[in-house]
Amino acid sequence: MLELLVAAILSRTLAGLAMQIGLVDRPGGRKRHEGEIPLTGGIAMYVGFSVAVLAAGGAPGTLALVVALGLLVFAGVADDLHDLSPRAKLGLQIAAALLMTLWAGVQVTQLGNLFGFGPVHLYGWAIPFTVVCVLGTVNAVNMTDGLDGSAGGASPASVLWLGLAALAQDLLLQAVQLVILAGAFAGFLLWNLRLPWRRRATVFMGEAGSMMPGFALCWFPVQLSQGGERTLPPIACVWVLAVPLVDMARVMFVRLVRRTGLFSADREHLHHLLVDRGWSVQATAWSIIATATACGGFGILGWMAGVPEWVLFYAFIGLLGAILAVSYARELRLRSEDRVER
Repeated sequence: MLELLVAAILSRTLAGLAMQIGLVDRPGGRKRHEGEIPLTGGIAMYVGFSVAVLAAGGAPGTLALVVALGLLVFAGVADDLHDLSPRAKLGLQIAAALLMTLWAGVQVTQLGNLFGFGPVHLYGWAIPFTVVCVLGTVNAVNMTDGLDGSAGGASPASVLWLGLAALAQDLLLQAVQLVILAGAFAGFLLWNLRLPWRRRATVFMGEAGSMMPGFALCWFPVQLSQGGERTLPPIACVWVLAVPLVDMARVMFVRLVRRTGLFSADREHLHHLLVDRGWSVQATAWSIIATATACGGFGILGWMAGVPEWVLFYAFIGLLGAILAVSYARELRLRSEDRVER
């Protein structure tokens, strides 16, 4: 409970300082919220998690995790205040990934039995592949943070599935850390999730907060699935992260089809599409949370039930392929309608 209390209290108590120094999100463009909202959620989650996890102690790599997360929180706050260049932000993300791989030794060394012919080992590619995984996960989760409660709500669901996976492998220290992480997210959600008695968020997580969950959601799956005594297959972890990963892949695919910049701003993310179709913010956020929970359950419970890794892999490829096919058909329809209007 310590992490929840710290995150909840700091999210609000830091709001006044944030308003004074300009650490706020202002409406405009794709941002449709009302007024200036303090960006203190990420700082509060980090402090709450760090205090509690260091007090608990014991798990290998804990200090490296706290330092790496601190680096990303620093990068996020700097970006919120001064708009870091993409190159600088990427450099700091790579630095955090190297702390994970080189200091803590948390690396993806094998991908599991994806094709039914035995484990796929990475050998000398373990570190660069892990760095790419960190960058992809951090930015995928970051992209889902466009709606009250979306990223902050889906992340605890994913974390709790990973906690169950840790318990199933008797990794009690990691399970405790994951519960602490979920508690830190919950403390922030008390101020961010739209509820019947609060019609809008009073605190945002900011860039600091949107990078922190992504990094943690790469660190723990790797830590839980790699090593001689680990039985959790990496593909089960991919299912835990299915919502942000598939959303990012779909958005990138649409931008390629449209021949626009891969990182150009648009309203193609899942939460944008649902809101633009008339869904309320609350309904959209809860649907994303429910989908993330269902996908995580499919991966973790499937593994616990003995579903072969290759079945989980091909099921994920089938899901991704179906979504991309629907997106491509939608783009063709929009092009056809555009020609008719001309």
